[in-house]
Amino acid sequence: MREIIPQEAVRACSIDEFAGKIVAVDAFNAIYQFLSTIRQADGTPLMDSAGRVTSHLSGIFSRNCRLLEARVRVAYVFDGKPPAGKKETIMKREETKRAAEEKYEEALEEGDIESARKYAQATSRLTTEMVAEAKALLRSLGIPTIDAAAEGEAQAAWMCREGRADYAASQDYDSLLFGSPALVRNLGVTNKRKIPGKSLHVEVPTEIIDLRAVLSGLGITQDKLIALGILVGTDYNPGGIRGIGPKKALALLRKGSVNEAFESVSERWTAGATPGELMELFRKPAVDEKARPEFGEPDPGKAMEILCEKHQFSRERIGGTLKALEERRKEAGRQKDLSGWV
Repeated sequence: MREIIPQEAVRACSIDEFAGKIVAVDAFNAIYQFLSTIRQADGTPLMDSAGRVTSHLSGIFSRNCRLLEARVRVAYVFDGKPPAGKKETIMKREETKRAAEEKYEEALEEGDIESARKYAQATSRLTTEMVAEAKALLRSLGIPTIDAAAEGEAQAAWMCREGRADYAASQDYDSLLFGSPALVRNLGVTNKRKIPGKSLHVEVPTEIIDLRAVLSGLGITQDKLIALGILVGTDYNPGGIRGIGPKKALALLRKGSVNEAFESVSERWTAGATPGELMELFRKPAVDEKARPEFGEPDPGKAMEILCEKHQFSRERIGGTLKALEERRKEAGRQKDLSGWV
């Protein structure tokens, strides 16, 4: 999708632009990012003395403390029950992880550390316990967690459309198919990313993608954008249509209707669901219409309990970060009080 998104629809920005704004984050997307990237040199994830993975907790704490210091009001939206149409994707992802695990072990035996790390990044798994602990840590920072009816990304997009959030944040472009007016990618304060297979890092700016500008620039409707995604491939039909890339899909949809585009590739259709059924999954996704982000007060003691008492994080580092965050909150409060006298 990225290669056909009009340049005028994408705008690089600084984190300061989100101060005071509500950003609905696709939680699983963010957490899997932490699990994939926060690892030791040989690909081993961060773990405590009991062998429990802590990479996700490290990422959640570090990134969100920085966002809170920048006064960004993040709300994490967690996946609910996956739609029936996603069963094939889930199975394929599990197969990919098993294959990556085998290659990871082989690379370790051969002493190929760089390859081991690369394969390890594709083996990340998120357990029920890890999800529960991630939610507890977020809430200890005063960050609301929301359980989606189904897809977290769809729920975040719906919240953005309904004005319950200003932005939806995800690395995936499906947020646009779900109708999010504004998608934030690379949400972070420090935006350095490691180049796969190399010991190099590059700057990756935070960017906002405007849905209206995407549709205008491409000269298509929202329905055609959804159809374009389906032709190329989504979580509901991985791989899309053989031989159809974004540019070919766009040409088909500019030439005729959605139905005509699907009819032209009907002989190559392999997904279990029909095109019409997939269209409806994006047009009318299951959402919790009662969901609203409810921001709370930070509980430093709880954060220390989760990170330091249970998982042996450094008390000095965690305590220092929490203290600095509290000072930042107090300073913001004083500035707000003073503004009333202006």
